[in-house]
Amino acid sequence: MTILDDIAAYKRIEVAEAKSRVPLAALEARARAADAPRGFLAALNKARAEDRYGLIAEVKKASPSKGLIRADFDPPLLARAYEQGGATCLSVLTDTPSFQGSPQFLQQARAATKLPVLRKDFMLEPYQVAEARAWGADCVLVIMAMVENAVAVSLLDAARRWNMDALVEVHDETELDRALALGARMIGINNRDLKTFVTDLDVTLRLAPRIPKDVLVVAESGLGSPADLKRLADARVTTFLIGESLMREADVATATARLIGAKLRA
Repeated sequence: MTILDDIAAYKRIEVAEAKSRVPLAALEARARAADAPRGFLAALNKARAEDRYGLIAEVKKASPSKGLIRADFDPPLLARAYEQGGATCLSVLTDTPSFQGSPQFLQQARAATKLPVLRKDFMLEPYQVAEARAWGADCVLVIMAMVENAVAVSLLDAARRWNMDALVEVHDETELDRALALGARMIGINNRDLKTFVTDLDVTLRLAPRIPKDVLVVAESGLGSPADLKRLADARVTTFLIGESLMREADVATATARLIGAKLRA
C-alpha cells in the first residue's frame, strides 16, 4: 500500500459525489464555454527549442509528507510572482484532503496570468478531465501508478477531446514502458519514492535516456537549487516541475528567477 492507494479510495467517493451534483452533460456544457486551452506542452517545447529551462511552477499550500508549506497562501499573488520570475507554466493543486487545494485556486491563478495551467490532482475517470477543462485547466496529470492502461487511455483520449495536454507521470521503468506504449507526448519522472517519500534525482538520470527525443521529459520532486537543474540539464533534461522549494521563499518572484537564471519580468 502507498499513499496513492489511500488517495484513490477517497477520490472515487469525491468523483461519485461530483457526478451527483453536476451531471456529465451539464459539466461538458461548462467545459465548452470555458476559455480556449493555452497550449501547455507547446509552451514547454518552445522553451526547450530556445534552449531555456521550462519551469512548471507549482502553487502548493500543503502536502501529506510536509504538512503546511505556506501559511500566507494567495494563489493569484503567487501565480503572478511565478510569471514575473520567468515560469513557463503553472501547476495548481485542486485536491483538498491531502494537499489543501481547491478548484478555486486553479481558477484564480489562471485568471491572474497568461500562463498555461496544469490541474494537479489524481485522475481516475474522464469526468475529471471535463471538470478540469470546465475550471479552465490546460493540462491534466495522469499518474501511471494509480491507473491501469485502459483507464490511462480513457484519460488521454478525454484530454485530446478537450484539446488539452496530459502530463503522464512515472516512477520506474515499468511505468515508463507503459506510458511510452500509450503514446505519451510529455512524461514526468517523479523522483519521490511513494513508500518512503525520499527523493533521488538519480531516478530521472536513470529513466530519461530511455525516452525518445521527441517526447518531452519533465523532472519532478527534489529540485531546489540551480545546481540540481544543471545536473539534470547536463543529462538533457531541461523541463522541471518545482513547487515546495519556491513556496517556502519570502520573495517568490526573485527566487524563481534566480533558480532558472532568468531576469525578472516587468
